[in-house]
Amino acid sequence: MSDKSEKLSVLSLTQIVAAFGLSMCAFSIGNAAAYTSPALPSMTNKNVTSFSVSTQEASWVGGIMPLAGLVGGILGGPLIMYVGRKMTAMLSFVPFFIGWTLIAFASSVAMVLVGRGLSGFAVGVASLALPVYLSEAIHPLIRGILGLMPTLIGNFGMLSCFIIGYFANWSPLAIISGLLCIPFLVLLFFVPESPRWYLTKGKPEKAESALTRLRRKNTNVADEFKEMTKRLADEAEGSNTCKDIFQKKYFKPVSIAVALMIFQQLSGISAVIFYTVMIFNMSDSSVDSYLSTIIVGTVNFMASLLAIFNIDHAGRKVLLIISALSMIITLFVLSAFFYCKSREMNLDGVGWVPLVCLVIYVLGFSMGFGPIPWLMMGEILPSRIRAPAASLVVGCNWGFTFIVTKTFQDLIVPETKNKSLEQIEEELTGGSGK
Repeated sequence: MSDKSEKLSVLSLTQIVAAFGLSMCAFSIGNAAAYTSPALPSMTNKNVTSFSVSTQEASWVGGIMPLAGLVGGILGGPLIMYVGRKMTAMLSFVPFFIGWTLIAFASSVAMVLVGRGLSGFAVGVASLALPVYLSEAIHPLIRGILGLMPTLIGNFGMLSCFIIGYFANWSPLAIISGLLCIPFLVLLFFVPESPRWYLTKGKPEKAESALTRLRRKNTNVADEFKEMTKRLADEAEGSNTCKDIFQKKYFKPVSIAVALMIFQQLSGISAVIFYTVMIFNMSDSSVDSYLSTIIVGTVNFMASLLAIFNIDHAGRKVLLIISALSMIITLFVLSAFFYCKSREMNLDGVGWVPLVCLVIYVLGFSMGFGPIPWLMMGEILPSRIRAPAASLVVGCNWGFTFIVTKTFQDLIVPETKNKSLEQIEEELTGGSGK
């Protein structure tokens, strides 16, 4: 039997529905991550917004989401252990919807910040539950393909936010984002809980029933279920506490998962996604900043689609190396462009450089360092420590996301040439003057 035929032989409708349902949750994650890019320009516009938003407050609108995601990622560990993988993802709907509602009808910056905080908490919880469920429920032969579906749909969520944000300001955009959370809640009602989770709770009958639902009709799951039960029984010997993740035998898988997440965020991707429109405005690109953002989002989505078909052929390590090299080269060229711009060199003929650089940068990221850390987290973490270790890994991801997004605006060096002291002060303090 060929590799393709073998994969088709284990593919089932329930696994597709499960992957798609969780991917619609990832759609909401992508939407929340991309929101500030099209929303902040209109939110900080005094002609659009009834309340004032300073530069520092705007940076917190972007930064508070990953900070809350850090909290959600940590607290999500106990949730997926005691409530279940699927149920944890479903529960994330509540803070998602309340958060978007607060943002949509905000009458002050405080309401926006609370809303972004709730959305960020939901993002942290959901981003932990998704890869753990998929790694446990999807058949190993198709885990690479279906396991990357959340990344694909999540990037489509970003693209959708960019496109809607082109036509709508921050408030209607928040309303639409809240409504788009509903599909994943509905779809997950038709998906069984993780069989492995049922086994950890001493419910073998429910575990076998869930596994049967997840596999193709008339498939004999006896051997797979027996192997799953034996593996969990071996791993359950001895204590099973959060401190187990620091045992020497688990050092390698945990450190690899953590390192991949740290490298992912130190690539600067979150700053690019959160502030795409602002970056293009700063570069004085010859292409409209909102249109450029949509182009970047489209490339991000298409690259994720390519990654799905290449992940099991090229291998994880090769794609990570290609991804890293492409990001290094494009960021170097982009930094050279901004340096030349700061030196007031004539860049009229190369105004397209920022767009091309970010397109290639996002293409490289989405082919490797975007999806693979999340996929490998579910693959390499041992079952016995998967919940607490995944919580640590996701917490590291959102912690570094916060550092990158919050400090982005703070680290921008202001141009003081030919400006009065009053103008410089207004730019640096957000015009508060108090």
